[in-house]
Amino acid sequence: MNDSWKPRTKAVHAGTRRSRYGETSEAIYLTQGFVYESAEAAEARFIEAGEDEYIYARYANPTVRMFEDRMAAIEGTEDAFATASGMAAVNGALASMLAAGDHVVAARALFGSCLYILEEILPRFGVEVTFVDGTNLDQWRAAIRPDTRAVFLETVSNPTLEIVDLRAVAALAHDVGATVIVDNVFATPVFSRAVALGADVVVYSATKHIDGQGRCLGGVICGTKTFIRKTVEPFLKHTGAALSPFNAWVLLKGLETLDLRVRTAAASATRLAEALEGR
Repeated sequence: MNDSWKPRTKAVHAGTRRSRYGETSEAIYLTQGFVYESAEAAEARFIEAGEDEYIYARYANPTVRMFEDRMAAIEGTEDAFATASGMAAVNGALASMLAAGDHVVAARALFGSCLYILEEILPRFGVEVTFVDGTNLDQWRAAIRPDTRAVFLETVSNPTLEIVDLRAVAALAHDVGATVIVDNVFATPVFSRAVALGADVVVYSATKHIDGQGRCLGGVICGTKTFIRKTVEPFLKHTGAALSPFNAWVLLKGLETLDLRVRTAAASATRLAEALEGR
């Protein structure tokens, strides 16, 4: 990837891996597994696969890797890991790093399934979760403790459209060494540069704006290479939330028009709001 590429160019070209056939569109590698030149080569790859070496599609796949690399480039993170759905991304980001006894602070205004994970599932495994009014910085300040491991919020809440001061909350979290995990699905990377505002980990339901056309499910977790490859990948590759290669290809095609679609939608919504103002 060329470092001078603007976001819209990255959304079309970043992460592309062309085969020896030189295809113009990204190839779809619809395969469960991969072949090896010898038993010794297979053993070596299972012990430690190289960056462009593949073992099994639940672990990694070339088409999926293209989608991950493109999302990381757009988001401005070192790496990304794709999942079968947006909720698999949210659950993977949280569950992969948390253990019994950990404390999480979360905004109360969340997508229903996100709320269920934090309110019902994580406490079953001994994780303490404190909910706050996401718009009230004093509540964040009171809830975040020296032993807080993570904070979770939606940059724009789904569906209530609550907006959190991410920069301020991130500063409070980082003061105690907590990881800031944000769901940026409504804002998209077009309208919210979450990492620049202080997020450590950014998750998406790619089902929504990234696909944008109701064709498939998908999700993605963006973060540092250490977090993605040392924390997220071992958890998700063994718990089976793998994105299918075909869906990864559909999402790559969706990214090509993401900027155009969300800007057009925002402009249309603004015109509608202006027309209805005062009525």
